[in-house]
Amino acid sequence: MIIGRPFLTTEQIHEKVIELADRISKDYTGKEILAIGILKGSFMFFADIIRALKTPVTLDFIIAASYLKTTSTGEVKIHYDMREDIKGKHVLLIDDIIDTGISLNYIRERILSKGPASLKVCALLDKKERREVNVPMDYIGFEIPNQFFVGYGLDYDNNYRNLPYIAVFKKET
Repeated sequence: MIIGRPFLTTEQIHEKVIELADRISKDYTGKEILAIGILKGSFMFFADIIRALKTPVTLDFIIAASYLKTTSTGEVKIHYDMREDIKGKHVLLIDDIIDTGISLNYIRERILSKGPASLKVCALLDKKERREVNVPMDYIGFEIPNQFFVGYGLDYDNNYRNLPYIAVFKKET
């Protein structure tokens, strides 16, 4: 397996996190946010963006998956569900990457069914070329090409999440 040079450096990611957090903070002025992180991939981005917000925030998580190694199965499995009551709250759903849109749309619809006051979606990475389901996005960090990436929470078979940057992943043949 080969990890290429950084596609997005630690510095580029940090600058984008601050930029997104500033926009989110302005949009939520005077409101409290219930931030929901989609695990496992979003954990680094989620932690960094939450620390950079300038508005009151409570946290929750959901563990959902639709990938097996580098391929989407098309079926979303919830391994851990949110525990907070969403009704009447301003929810910010945070994910690492939007790819096919299947998982994110499934989770978004699930949250909407619980009656939030509002729901906005934030993802660090957007791989538009792969989109199968159109998911309304409010905050996007970077548009990326249709390649497989690891690092900064993104994984291959639960490896490489700990890289502080994002790199293209290639399997050796």
